[in-house]
Amino acid sequence: MVIAVVDGQGGGIGKALVERIKAAMPQERVIALGTNAVATGQMLRAGADDGATGENAIIHNMQHVDVVAGVIGILNANAMMGELSPAMAAAIGGSHTYKVLLPVNRCGIHVVSVEDAPLGKHVENAVAAIKAYIKTRRTGGHSHPELP
Repeated sequence: MVIAVVDGQGGGIGKALVERIKAAMPQERVIALGTNAVATGQMLRAGADDGATGENAIIHNMQHVDVVAGVIGILNANAMMGELSPAMAAAIGGSHTYKVLLPVNRCGIHVVSVEDAPLGKHVENAVAAIKAYIKTRRTGGHSHPELP
């Protein structure tokens, strides 16, 4: 399985995701897809196996990954203060990959009826969802599992 982590600006959330994914699933390939070089660098330092930066990298890789993780804003054109282009948002949202999105109320989106928890808790929930999805796929299932 190939897991893409998409982040921008300073790359802090992407870094946290990569660290926890690699700690929980070291055998899985994690690629860092940054909207800028700083974010990509942060995720690579956190342990991502590969990394690429910019619009074309994100658009191209959405065809080649099994899971994409990031904040919910990665589905929103012009998120991250304009770093996430409309083409990037369309590629991520339109891909058939399993999407694991953190409910961070930024980027012009406010998510309601979601547990109000620290970012670390959302990252842990994201890792649990990715693990459940990979387990389901490896055992022959094709559905998207829900978290308890």
